[in-house]
Amino acid sequence: MMPTFFDSTADAAEASEALRGLAHASREFDQPAEMYGVIGDLSSGMRSLRQALDQIADVHERKAAHAFNDAGNHEAGVRDALTTAEELRQAANLVDQAYDRLAKGFIAAGRIGWHSDPVVKEEVPSRWVSVVFLQGEEADRPLRILGELGHVDAVDYLAQWDYGDETTRAALENGYVYDEPGQGTNDRVVLSGDYALVVNPHVGYVSLLRRYTEPEAEPQDAEQVGPAPVQGGPELLDSYSSPGAPKRADLPAAKRDASWFEPAKITAVKQARGLVL
Repeated sequence: MMPTFFDSTADAAEASEALRGLAHASREFDQPAEMYGVIGDLSSGMRSLRQALDQIADVHERKAAHAFNDAGNHEAGVRDALTTAEELRQAANLVDQAYDRLAKGFIAAGRIGWHSDPVVKEEVPSRWVSVVFLQGEEADRPLRILGELGHVDAVDYLAQWDYGDETTRAALENGYVYDEPGQGTNDRVVLSGDYALVVNPHVGYVSLLRRYTEPEAEPQDAEQVGPAPVQGGPELLDSYSSPGAPKRADLPAAKRDASWFEPAKITAVKQARGLVL
């Protein structure tokens, strides 16, 4: 179909169908450069939409003397006609704001040069530092949280032992740094952000590790600075306040020395896994 330029009903139906087709077709572009032209056409369409809304609002006001509601009430019909005109003008003003945003996007899109081959960004190598290792009765609570509320809440609970740089330094000094989390035969690993939750149901332990990116080597003449201030443990996420979840006040006090890395009961687990944790 082609626009009639005189039949508003037919042209509105065609515009609606064209936009529906565009919504379907614009899910993917084989040639990204084509998006610039599409944005330009949409910009032109928004100007026309703004004009149409204003004009239809004008007609509602001019023809208000002919308006009645379904029950034949003229005063109610006039009120509805004037309300319609007002709402259409408000919509036209919002279209104006959207047009301004679209115009800025159109200008920015015009500065893009699309290449056929993407740039492959090299990933910064990262390792994993141990945050906390719990076994036996100490592991009961996080395991219960894991089973009842899920791994996000279990990570939130264990993250109270993470003291940022202090935890990282302790892990590096004690050798609790790994290329991958969960290297035991029966280890189950679940990721949540920069944390890895490792659970071994056979041995009965749970541990939390955090992703660690080694800093680049500083120049020899770099200014010497003091040690970074100790950071407090992260606040628990809202999910930990779910109905039935343990309260923050009930949480055990986090240990701040390096001794929590290796509880007395861990020796048997080391031998069972053949790894040093």
